[in-house]
This record gives sequence, structure tokens and C-alpha cells, in this order.
Amino acid sequence: ILGVRDIHADHAASHIGKAQGIVTCLRATPYHSTRRKVFLPMDICMMHGVSQEDFIRCRQEKNVRDVIYDIASQAHVHLEHVR
Repeated sequence: ILGVRDIHADHAASHIGKAQGIVTCLRATPYHSTRRKVFLPMDICMMHGVSQEDFIRCRQEKNVRDVIYDIASQAHVHLEHVR
């Protein structure tokens, strides 16, 4: 956007975009759950024994929190790459 032509800046912007996308998805989860939709990675949910129904019913159990933590951790990894 600013006319910067730098491979390192492009790489950083890519990681920032990925982190922002993950965070946006997490923040929108309660909204989508009220509409009976879940857009979280099912492989991570299955790893913790969590179903889409657990999010739709707004369960606050540890395994649901663990799913959110794992996904948020992926965003954190992208931010660490930027740093």
C-alpha cells in the first residue's frame, strides 16, 4: 500500500494477516454459535473431544477452553514470527 518493496515486510505482513484472521474467527465464534454455525478447525476440536454442539450450546468446560487456547496460540506463533 505504501509502495514498500521488501520481502521481509511482505513476510511480516503475511504473518500479521494470519494472526488477525485467527483472532477475528475466535472473536466471532459466539456470534456464529447463536446462528448454529462453527468455523473453528474441527481437527483441533476433535483432538480435545469437543463437538460443534458444545460451541452452539455455549459450554464453558475445560476442553472447550483448551480448543480456544490452542487456536489463539497459533495466532501468537504468527506474531512471534513477525517480531
